This record gives sequence, structure tokens and C-alpha cells, in this order.
Amino acid sequence: MQCFFVQIKTELGRAYDVADALARREIASEIYSTSGEYDLLAKFYVEDDVDIGRFVNENLHDIDGIRRTFTTLTFKAF
Repeated sequence: MQCFFVQIKTELGRAYDVADALARREIASEIYSTSGEYDLLAKFYVEDDVDIGRFVNENLHDIDGIRRTFTTLTFKAF
């Protein structure tokens, strides 16, 4: 399994709407509201053969209210 995180910047006032829409898809293991430049942080696990760029493009970018995303790939958990 591959683990990665996506920080999500939403349109003003849309963080809860976006978080709810993402939660309904049941693809993120965890979703947090955050302070700073981005509004949400989501943690994902996908199979090793899944193309993460395509996964993000097909599963997140069509959610209404998302302005941009920042994906962080992970290597080893300690």
C-alpha cells in the first residue's frame, strides 16, 4: 500500500462542504481541517500499482469548491 497526503485549498467558506463531499466518497482514511495556507489535510492509502496523480485528478479535482491541491508522497513510517 502507498500512503500519501493531500492538502486542499478551498473557495472561501467552503471547507466544510468540501470535507463532507470528500468524506461521502469514502476514499480518504482521515480528513482534518488545518490552519495556514491550506484548509484541509486528507490522508489516503492506495494499492502499490495505483497512479497517485491520476487518483487525485479523478477523485478530488472534480469536487465543487476545491481551488487547488498539494500532494505529498510518503516513504517510510517510523
